[in-house]
Amino acid sequence: MTISKVNVDNAAKAVPPVPRLAEPAHIVTSDAEALVIARTLAETFVKESAQRDRERIWPVAELDAFSQSGLWSINVPKEFGGPEVSYATLAKVIEIISAADSSIGQIAQNHLGVVAAIRTVSDPDQQKLLFAEVLKGTRFGNAFSEFGSKRAADFETRFTDKGDHVIVNGQKFYSSGALLAHLVPIVALDDEGRAWYAIAERDAPGLTVIDDWSSFGQRTTLSGTVILDNVKVPKSHLVPGYKGYDKPTADGAIFQIIQVAVDTGIAQAAIDETVNFVRTKSRAWVDSGVDHAWEDPYTIQAVGDLTLRLHAAQALLEKAGYAIDRAVLNPNAETVAEAQIVTAEAKILSTEIAIAATNKLFELAGTRSTLAEHNLDRHWRNARTHTLHDPVRWKYAILGNYFLNGETPPLHAWS
Repeated sequence: MTISKVNVDNAAKAVPPVPRLAEPAHIVTSDAEALVIARTLAETFVKESAQRDRERIWPVAELDAFSQSGLWSINVPKEFGGPEVSYATLAKVIEIISAADSSIGQIAQNHLGVVAAIRTVSDPDQQKLLFAEVLKGTRFGNAFSEFGSKRAADFETRFTDKGDHVIVNGQKFYSSGALLAHLVPIVALDDEGRAWYAIAERDAPGLTVIDDWSSFGQRTTLSGTVILDNVKVPKSHLVPGYKGYDKPTADGAIFQIIQVAVDTGIAQAAIDETVNFVRTKSRAWVDSGVDHAWEDPYTIQAVGDLTLRLHAAQALLEKAGYAIDRAVLNPNAETVAEAQIVTAEAKILSTEIAIAATNKLFELAGTRSTLAEHNLDRHWRNARTHTLHDPVRWKYAILGNYFLNGETPPLHAWS
């Protein structure tokens, strides 16, 4: 494989790292507490979410509150001092946060996925070391995807073994959360072409994060380009991620269910905005014969339809969470396939309702809902951007092959 030369031309635009917070994070004690914390945080996060999107203001204080709340360690196993909540609960937490601000919900996505991977593939000593960091409130960013590769699973970033450490070189994009992370897991290949997570300190020499994310949606996910120029990573922080996909494990489904939760959160936000706008600002149509927009029979039917489809997606999301729980506890071809399939079903419905609800918002709320002062288009932009992470047209193929031909889904982070 040809390795692209690392481009360091923009290194001068590097965003400085943030220090770890002095106080250790809270540790959640139960699934119920996790949901209470999520709802409390969401009440705060939603207040300035439109302004953060409009002006691309980084959610610095919000992110600190989120990670310090204990919600970033909710899938740390109990044997290491973590809450180990159900993945149905974890998904609901991300949905609640994403309904308030979907960018903040997405920032935690890869962190929680890496925590799950450490549980799957690391030895006990490495688990103890890295889970202790997570429980203290350390945030993982990510440096997974590459901009110029043929496929998402193709990597050019590599590391060289130097005894007690490795040296990583490459360049990454779509690095959600990396700007304000404390540690940056880097997907890099060894000499055998196997993918590892090389977890580098955010302030490691040679690791540069550039604030150049320019998407029209999910604008404050703290993403950008990551340049890796001879970055040193100790072997203690080199996680054999490939082991999560060389046999059936729940790792892929876990990465996917968090995607689903972000999208159901966006759909929930859009429906809530629709109801609020129709109840407080929209006018009745001239031919409706009613005095208020909320009495319009077509609007009533449309809101009922959207809500029904959201509830269907949420039900599958919860079902997927419990299927993942079973696959984590007893990973085998059958339990893992079940988790992948129901998560794929949820991914299809969540994508469709997120796009439908954010589009229907303007049809039902009316022309004045497009005014810049409301910034309601952020929901559509966020849905359209986030649902592109992996195409649902391939999810239909996975389902068809499974139910028709008995073919289990592929083992990778997009399935």
